[in-house]
Amino acid sequence: MKAIEHGMPIAVPFVVMDVLQLDVSGRPQAWISAREAAVLYACDSVAWTLGDTFRTLRGGIQRTTGLQSRIEVHPIIAVRGSVPSRAWRQVPALSNPKLFVRDRNVCAYCGGSFHFDHLTREHIVPVSRGGQDTWMNCITACKACNGSKGSRLPEEAHMTLLYLPYVPSLHEDMILRGRRIVSDQMEFLLASVPRSSRLHG
Repeated sequence: MKAIEHGMPIAVPFVVMDVLQLDVSGRPQAWISAREAAVLYACDSVAWTLGDTFRTLRGGIQRTTGLQSRIEVHPIIAVRGSVPSRAWRQVPALSNPKLFVRDRNVCAYCGGSFHFDHLTREHIVPVSRGGQDTWMNCITACKACNGSKGSRLPEEAHMTLLYLPYVPSLHEDMILRGRRIVSDQMEFLLASVPRSSRLHG
């Protein structure tokens, strides 16, 4: 099985993969476990599926037939009667892991690519000067550049932004959450991510 982590294919021997739950219109609602998905299958709540079966769950032996029950779980399931998520009317929550993935672990000032531990959430307009903790005021910076800029504006510190911040779409947010994503799920989500997103780069 191939999975994708932060946009890059990786080999996975046996890793528990999450199922992408959609409402019937095709809007992503949540990442759920295969067992949670199996309950939806058992209750006949799955309206349609996408992708090849990636997990088979086996249950007890049926008395009448002597056969073991089994449920084949698909990577993407649309759930009947699910209420459209209020998340579609909201901006995705900001977190360091999601911010760093949005910016591809690249410092906005020096252009270097860094490990998570060497990155910081940098406020373009410092909080001490009224800057907001929002997607549009935050970029990824290495610790050295963040320290050099301090509480100044970029122009005051003579530091130029190499890329601009943006608010991720909600399809993009499902990717940014750091799950191990199988190729069927990534293809589905990326199809609705704006071409301007750095996840396409």
